[in-house]
Amino acid sequence: MNFLAIAMGWVAIIIGVALPVATGAQDFPNRRVTLIVSNAPGAMQDMAARMFAPRLQAIWGQPVVIEYKLGAGMVVGTDHVAKSASDGYTIGQVATPHVINPSVRPNMPFDTVRDLSGVTMTTIGHVAIIATPSLEANTLAELIALAKRMPGKLSYATAGAGSSMHLTGELLKIMTGIDMIHIPYKGSAAAFPDVIAGRIQVMVDSLASALPSIKSGKLKPIAITSPKRSSIFPNIPTVAELLPGFSMLSINGIVVPSATPRAIVQRINAAYVAALQSPDVRAKMAELTLEPVGNTPEQFDAFIRTEIEKWAKVVKAAGITAD
Repeated sequence: MNFLAIAMGWVAIIIGVALPVATGAQDFPNRRVTLIVSNAPGAMQDMAARMFAPRLQAIWGQPVVIEYKLGAGMVVGTDHVAKSASDGYTIGQVATPHVINPSVRPNMPFDTVRDLSGVTMTTIGHVAIIATPSLEANTLAELIALAKRMPGKLSYATAGAGSSMHLTGELLKIMTGIDMIHIPYKGSAAAFPDVIAGRIQVMVDSLASALPSIKSGKLKPIAITSPKRSSIFPNIPTVAELLPGFSMLSINGIVVPSATPRAIVQRINAAYVAALQSPDVRAKMAELTLEPVGNTPEQFDAFIRTEIEKWAKVVKAAGITAD
């Protein structure tokens, strides 16, 4: 066999391998796509998934089925995605715990960076620092000053130890040197009565969850933790306006197994970006106090890596573990 024959043989092998991948990406999807949601029905992550599923189905012309995999602070569902076939037919919706869990849960069954690839960050929500109306502090600067005058006397509530809200409170303490006592609850709903009554002075929670109490005057907003003011509630200042660099974003995003062909990742990304332009999706996002993102897979992966590193330092400094 001469050199040309050998070379032609290798070309045939390469084409034979490459064609199914290319064809698979070009035809994707040609059957049902399963969207794994790691929160219970009715939670923000679930509402975001239900917002996108009909639009994806319309774009792809294939069923998009939401499947719930609950437990361990969203780890169970994301683990299912990480161990699924790398063909794009099982995708996972993740939220902020995705970048916190590697630090607060030492026995993770998968590696967040190695085993999963980002598709896009779909939306951001806002985390709010709120207070009982009787608290004499009305601004973040006043709250910090009050906490410094009364070290260990003020307390703040969150939805649980190791939650994104808990880490937000601890980051505030680290950056300001204040001493506030963390009071974890089993979900934020249980904390509201105590904060409203003034038994606990401060709370860190999602703006969407706190909004009814803010609008009714039962709680007052101090600041939101996003780098920029909310376009929906521009009158609430950010923590970063007083403490540059402070950031906690409540995110929703999409991930797939890391071995998923990039062409398929790009097709899923394109579908989500298109869905974000839909008027009905935009209207639902505003209702949920969410704002659209739709960044690239590379940008979302970079965000995940940066946030994991940032929160690992906070977790170590504060000695935080998950419930």
